[in-house]
Amino acid sequence: MPPQRHPDAPAPGELLGAHYAHCFGCGGGQPHGLHLAARAGEGVTVTAEFTVTADHQGAPGLAHGGVLATALDETLGSLNWLLRVIAVTGRLETDFVRPVPVGTVLHLDAEVTAVRGRKIYSRATGRIGGPDGPVAVRADALFIEVKVDHFIDNGRPEEIRAAMADPDQVRRARAFEVNP
Repeated sequence: MPPQRHPDAPAPGELLGAHYAHCFGCGGGQPHGLHLAARAGEGVTVTAEFTVTADHQGAPGLAHGGVLATALDETLGSLNWLLRVIAVTGRLETDFVRPVPVGTVLHLDAEVTAVRGRKIYSRATGRIGGPDGPVAVRADALFIEVKVDHFIDNGRPEEIRAAMADPDQVRRARAFEVNP
């Protein structure tokens, strides 16, 4: 079925922010994380950017492929904010098209292509030099909708307790909204 943007989804252009401060992909609490910033787009799309730093390199001067896959996964996971579902990555198929040098700003765009039951199908592209630059990486993904118990039952107890004890109700809820 075609994806349907939830009526309470963030408005197009709105910065989605980190779902959890310690998330490697989007959290500000990770000194060497991606600090990926995603924005809601039209329909069920998001755009995001992150700057490849020396902390993200694999080969000298080039981004590590696993870091690039993480950036794609994080961007694809952000789509779930627009559907207003809790979902986890079930499959991520990544194509590495060209090297990404340290210092590059990677421009990512992602969209949900279909939804069937608990399955959410999506794809993303990462470009160098701007939103219209050459494609460096791309991915197709399958996310599976889960209940919050998935995290509570499987997460490390001290982090779960800390997140659940947060007096800020919004931050507490957002910690479990998305697990890209």
